[in-house]
Amino acid sequence: MLYFSDFRKLMPKNRENFVGTKSQTSLLAQSLSPSHPLLSFSAHLLPSAQKEISFSSFHISAHLLPSAQKEISFSSIMKGGTVQINWHDTQPVLTLDFHPKSGFLATGGNDHDIKIWIIVSDKSEKNLPTASYQNSLSYHSSAVNTLRFSPSGEYLASGADGGELILWKLQSTSEGQSAWKVHKSLLFHRKDVLDLQWSPDGSFLVSGSIDNSCIIWDISKGSVHQILDAHLHYVQGVTWDPLGQYVASLSSDRTCRIYANKPQPKSKGFDKLNFVCQHVLTKAETLNAGESKGQASKNHMFHDETLPSFFRRLSWSPDGSFLLIPAGICRYSSAPEVVNTAYIYSRRDFSRPAIQLPGASKAIVAVRFCPILFTLSGSNSATLFKLPYRIIFAVATLNSLCIYDTESVAPIALFAGLHYAAITDIAWSMDAKYLALTSRDGYCTIIEFETDELGKPYTFSEKKGEEIMTDHMEIDNTDGGKLERASVDDKKVAVKTSDNKSAKKRITPVAIN
Repeated sequence: MLYFSDFRKLMPKNRENFVGTKSQTSLLAQSLSPSHPLLSFSAHLLPSAQKEISFSSFHISAHLLPSAQKEISFSSIMKGGTVQINWHDTQPVLTLDFHPKSGFLATGGNDHDIKIWIIVSDKSEKNLPTASYQNSLSYHSSAVNTLRFSPSGEYLASGADGGELILWKLQSTSEGQSAWKVHKSLLFHRKDVLDLQWSPDGSFLVSGSIDNSCIIWDISKGSVHQILDAHLHYVQGVTWDPLGQYVASLSSDRTCRIYANKPQPKSKGFDKLNFVCQHVLTKAETLNAGESKGQASKNHMFHDETLPSFFRRLSWSPDGSFLLIPAGICRYSSAPEVVNTAYIYSRRDFSRPAIQLPGASKAIVAVRFCPILFTLSGSNSATLFKLPYRIIFAVATLNSLCIYDTESVAPIALFAGLHYAAITDIAWSMDAKYLALTSRDGYCTIIEFETDELGKPYTFSEKKGEEIMTDHMEIDNTDGGKLERASVDDKKVAVKTSDNKSAKKRITPVAIN
């Protein structure tokens, strides 16, 4: 298994300034101790490419890393910080997402409401982007844990405590304006819905709940299409392969399940969508220095139910080439403590993780990919991914945010000390101009990137006839650990009723319009 450079170099606690040297080959992962939003601190990471990140009530001065001998330099001022407004009546903000067309931001929290915001850039280099409140969507009777817009932007799905799952639709009003109205209530989960994700074409939806199940919903019918109930504990993260072949779920039972779409054309009631559990990721074989393969120990790859977060939001890369899984841990015999990590799996091989991200001081709870692909800079020959473009992604721990790209070994930026309480969700705008995150302290952080600051968008016309690298993706030095996988009988993961009767006799729940 390939490890990024070690993040566990600790800095003195309670310092408002810290400095990293070149001997620290990666960005400091020991996040800053919780700091007051009105304080200022400086994160001097490396003596090159200094850029100032300005905030409305405080600022961070940060040096971006040279990653694997490649310096990531931002062409202009990157602005961002915690927006000090009343987001959800000072209650925890649990989720957010950007609309794919208009770019407005939707947030959900403990106040039971979904709120719509317009993000406005300030032309001044010293000022933070502002969030302008538009309206509230009030229907849920409990905390809103997750919300996601459909790929077309026509629908908004929101999941809440008590098993509530609501479909909102953008409709025209009598005044000629557009407004979000409740379209359908999808009722079948018995307990809190923690995560959801749309299929690439927006025809289906997958949701995960603390009732230990994932449900595939048929949006046009407003009914259950399939139930995936193999997990033994809370399902805290779900994601849908952008190529439509896989659905993945992550649970506090310490497993990640990969479901493959395997239609059965010879069976009655043939459906083109039929997911079967193909891989169960649970333990990895760790080989320490001086040990032979026979001495290697098998350890759990993921945190158990004591993880202090209800969310383990995993994600596919926008081209479908790899899956990024949070809430990971690894253990070495030479160290008594476990190391927090995230795993990257190539879609070509789920038998072992291809790459392990460096250990952070706190558990990783959410990951999200930038929706835009960028051109290669060409200055780094030590890239790990053999892709014709750069993919950028964000990794959120309980108290920090790292930004990586596939052309670098180390992360290219770190944000820490922004919130009093745990981070709960992250989202990119479709134009990659904004990266936002939510926290249980009741506030949101918004980071703004100027045009071409992250790089130039990749266009497939640059290389005639070239297609997105998916099955052809390769990762260098993937000397991964051996993964213990449960052998799964397809019949055992088929849709089942609570009394073990044939799935054909299930009364299919329908939507309440």
